[in-house]
Amino acid sequence: MAIPVLLIGKSGSGKTHSLKNLPNESYALINVLGKPLPFKSDKKFITTFSYTEIQQALLGYVNKGVKHIILDDVGYLLTHALVNAPSGKGADIFGHYRDMAGDFYHLIMFVMRELPQDVIVTFTMHEDKNDFGEAKPKTVGKMLDEKVTVEGLFSIVLQSVKDSEGYAFLTNTDGLSVTKSPEGLFDRRIPNDLKLVFNKIREYYNLGGIINE
Repeated sequence: MAIPVLLIGKSGSGKTHSLKNLPNESYALINVLGKPLPFKSDKKFITTFSYTEIQQALLGYVNKGVKHIILDDVGYLLTHALVNAPSGKGADIFGHYRDMAGDFYHLIMFVMRELPQDVIVTFTMHEDKNDFGEAKPKTVGKMLDEKVTVEGLFSIVLQSVKDSEGYAFLTNTDGLSVTKSPEGLFDRRIPNDLKLVFNKIREYYNLGGIINE
């Protein structure tokens, strides 16, 4: 069972920039939209909206010994499915939304059940507000929120923020977000650095494979 990490945040809050300190050979990147990285890098990545291709890529990376995989802006998998929804008389819109929710749910389950336990997979998503005013992952429609509850599938949910103190990750809720992490894993506010996050997780769970400079 791999360790899935959910990273949410507003656009420009530093989600993707948090990859900067990771040595290229230490991680694999699936960049759903194919956007250029927000820092100078020659990092190669895969771009796709296909769940099947993503799962195949995950297995391929693991078979090559990769221990850290980032799925960047996975919320756009839902957006892509939404804009390609069937239309017109007789279209099964409910069925399409059910499939959208099911595909996303099964991708997370695939990571948890099919990948080795010493692999860390980070899902980055934009944030939205729920009915209680809490920051949560941004989805489309209410089926994922009401029937699946994306953040409930993760033990580690980080929020990327930019405020008067600079860029950071928040690791536990102040009552205004769905962020959470196991007791003692992180301080509540940490640098927005995925290298730090991965190393803390590896130390906490005794996984080995600490990323060095």
